[in-house]
Amino acid sequence: MKQVLVICGATATGKTALAVECAKLLNSQVVSADSQLIYKGLNIGTAKPTEEEMGGVVHHMIDIVAPDAQFSVSDYRERAFPVVKSLIDGGKVPVICGGTGFYINSLLFDYSYGSAQGDENVRARYQQILEEKGRDYLFSLLQEVDGPSSRKIHPNDVKRVIRALEIYEVSGKRKSDLRDGDKSSFSYAAVAIDYPRDELYARIDKRVDVMFENGLVDEVKNLLSHGICAKCQSMQAIGYKEVIDCLNNGYSQSTMRDIIKKNTRHYAKRQITFFKKLPGIVWLDSKNVSARKVLELLND
Repeated sequence: MKQVLVICGATATGKTALAVECAKLLNSQVVSADSQLIYKGLNIGTAKPTEEEMGGVVHHMIDIVAPDAQFSVSDYRERAFPVVKSLIDGGKVPVICGGTGFYINSLLFDYSYGSAQGDENVRARYQQILEEKGRDYLFSLLQEVDGPSSRKIHPNDVKRVIRALEIYEVSGKRKSDLRDGDKSSFSYAAVAIDYPRDELYARIDKRVDVMFENGLVDEVKNLLSHGICAKCQSMQAIGYKEVIDCLNNGYSQSTMRDIIKKNTRHYAKRQITFFKKLPGIVWLDSKNVSARKVLELLND
């Protein structure tokens, strides 16, 4: 049997419900791989699962940091990888569920680049550049010397950006030319639910409507009133950023909804493109999805 089950894909495709069903059948737990569910207080705009939706299944990596915290892919791996490993060591198949591709890849593949030597002085210099000129400038340096790596590493993941720059400077080789990242950390089965585009967009529109009915605007206002800066990483999430921009410009809630729906559709398209590159992923027909059929893939 495969060691790990991954349920991924676009937003609003029913990943959480399927993951809970699978975890129950496996007598296991869910490890969230969503870059917004990590934040405390961001509930409505992230469609954070309720206790009822979790169905009594333990979920990890949800509500783990304050909404004003910075949190990178490396931070995620440092906290989530031991959870996955512990479940496997305990004889369970962890169910990794989410739509943040960089988070999922950080668990499935070895991106440590341990075969390349390091240099603390070089690393410290790039850390100083980060502090003085910011992560966007640091990332632009990586884009100049190693384009392939810059397309695989998220700009917020400054630890891996610095490591890639360090490798290039110390060895003269691009990190993308090293093969460490091709090695799987675990054997896994990965699935995504494939909806026809018009159905997916309808589900997204409905989800956004429900967010507004549940009080998304008030949630954003409450976060701002408690000192969460509009420039915080958490506030750049789809739904939160648009509400803030519209509030600042005096736009109506109807306009807010339309903008959020449009941006969410674009995000879903990017997610689908990303996950199509995941080795071994199985795309499930939305009309014929069941937890038992998913679990059969663990034995393939």
